[in-house]
Amino acid sequence: MERDFYKSPKPSKTMRFFWKAAGGDSYILERSTYSDQVKYMCLGGIIVATGLMAALAGGYAFYTIFEPRGSAIEKDTVSWTTSLLAIVFGVFWGLMIFNLDRFIVSSTGTGDGTEAITWDELKGAIPRLLMGAIIALTISKPVEIRMFKSEIDAELHTAQMKKQQEYISEIEAIYSDRINDEKNKIEKWENEIQAKTNRAVELENQYIEEARNITVGPRARAVKEQWDRAKNEEEIIKQKNQPLIEDSYSNIKGFEKNKQKDIKNAEVVSSGLDGLLERIKLAHKIAGFWISLFITLLFLAIELTPIFFKLMLIKSPYDFLKQNTQELIKAEQGIYIQYNYHKDKNGQERDLIKHLESEKLLLEKKELLKVQEELTQYAISKYKENMMKKIDDNPESFIKSES
Repeated sequence: MERDFYKSPKPSKTMRFFWKAAGGDSYILERSTYSDQVKYMCLGGIIVATGLMAALAGGYAFYTIFEPRGSAIEKDTVSWTTSLLAIVFGVFWGLMIFNLDRFIVSSTGTGDGTEAITWDELKGAIPRLLMGAIIALTISKPVEIRMFKSEIDAELHTAQMKKQQEYISEIEAIYSDRINDEKNKIEKWENEIQAKTNRAVELENQYIEEARNITVGPRARAVKEQWDRAKNEEEIIKQKNQPLIEDSYSNIKGFEKNKQKDIKNAEVVSSGLDGLLERIKLAHKIAGFWISLFITLLFLAIELTPIFFKLMLIKSPYDFLKQNTQELIKAEQGIYIQYNYHKDKNGQERDLIKHLESEKLLLEKKELLKVQEELTQYAISKYKENMMKKIDDNPESFIKSES
């Protein structure tokens, strides 16, 4: 039937989509006022926008975590594999946040139907507010590090260079000690060889002096024996120390090679600073407490505003139509509710809920069982009468006598 006093505007497909996002009933909204339609469209728009921001923030955070590491200011290439995975994760994250927001807003209700937010209303909304605050924080931090990306990259590059120099200094110190130990061993072994060589040369010169005489005397022969022993000891110490010296030189070469390898890895180690946590710390440091707090509060306001607004909304035709539809559905299904019927042991008023359809079915079952019981009793009594009649006519057939 057409109204002669008001005609509800015909909604567009976009408006219907936002209604669904806000958890609004399109059937009822089509029969409500234009203000109700706009109200739920705006709520749905906020939820959709939050989902889109969550998708972008989640995808960026994923890419930041799993992107190839390197210098913060020298990244010229994009990892397409990581980008593809980040897009997939961003879509998944955005849809999940969208559904969470949709559930939070649609389940909030309209409070007591007045603009004032009472303590009872606020207390009942605390779980939803906490979930909304957590969602807002997960969105705000990736956006914050993207806003200050240039400044963060510069700070990260400085920190990476400092870390790289510290790592190289540690490597130099470690390998310097190892190399010096080997050099000290070589010096010790070479000194032992040199001492034996010097002794052999000294005895050789002494023998030459003694052998200048035409006849080699006992003194010269004694010196010759000492010289021979010295040369023998020199040869023995050379055979003993030379392999050790060669091993030490080989160790030094190995240390030098490993040192150069570790120095090359210093850039890889310093690149480990380029992570999500480090960027969040630098964002707080660069932006300062108040700017960081302002960005967080901005996303908190976007996320929590629909919840507060729903608590502040005055009941409109949509709410009454929705309530009426719910009552009609309950009546159609035989559900009867008598509100504030009694108080429980804590003094809280409770409703009396009757499911008339189920009670009707139970009553029918109960009466049917009662009739079946009566019919069974009647059948048993008739059976008894027939058997008694047969006994009266021929009692011998029911008695077996022993012959």
